[in-house]
Amino acid sequence: MVVLSVGAYFVADLGKLKETIAARERQDLAAMVAKAANETSTAIEKLSNEVEPRTLSGDLNLGVASRSDLEALRSNLKTAEANANTFMPRYITLLKAERDKVETYAHSMRTDKDTVSKVLDGVDRRHAKTADFTSKLLLARADYYRAYETYIAVLVSNFGAYKVINGEFIFQLQSIVDRYNFAAHAMTVAAKRVAELEEERKALFAPQPDKEYFGRDK
Repeated sequence: MVVLSVGAYFVADLGKLKETIAARERQDLAAMVAKAANETSTAIEKLSNEVEPRTLSGDLNLGVASRSDLEALRSNLKTAEANANTFMPRYITLLKAERDKVETYAHSMRTDKDTVSKVLDGVDRRHAKTADFTSKLLLARADYYRAYETYIAVLVSNFGAYKVINGEFIFQLQSIVDRYNFAAHAMTVAAKRVAELEEERKALFAPQPDKEYFGRDK
């Protein structure tokens, strides 16, 4: 009777034990998913910072810059534009590495196929959303670098023929004034677009709730 009672108790409590183990495994997997996402975000941030040459981020007073300084700036802007246009393949590689890492970890825990599928579906949805946004951001940044380079090109082509009074460039010909204003306006619009997308990016890359991956709240 004692043996039977113990056996009956074990059978009755087995369901709860399985739920407890499943919940613990789910928490571990969720923590791993979050860790992998954060590592990818850090890697992407580092990669994004490599788009602009370091010399481009330095302050340059255009009003007193030499012709060689302006030409160097144009070269850096062209490099930045090229980097922005070739960024996506490297970005996709980082996303794939994250997905592979999550999938490998899930299988190492012998997680059931349904849970693994839900987790990977959540990762894929997030990646699709962020990849689409990143593509738009890169396009905006490339547009800005190109607009900025066009603006500097006006100064280079008219170097020595303009004056700087109270921080404003004064050109002799109205046609040059029009060209300068057009380039300056295009650069301002492009810069505003990049700034708007950068703010949007902060919200997009915020940590995602567990239910995105498992279909329910924690």
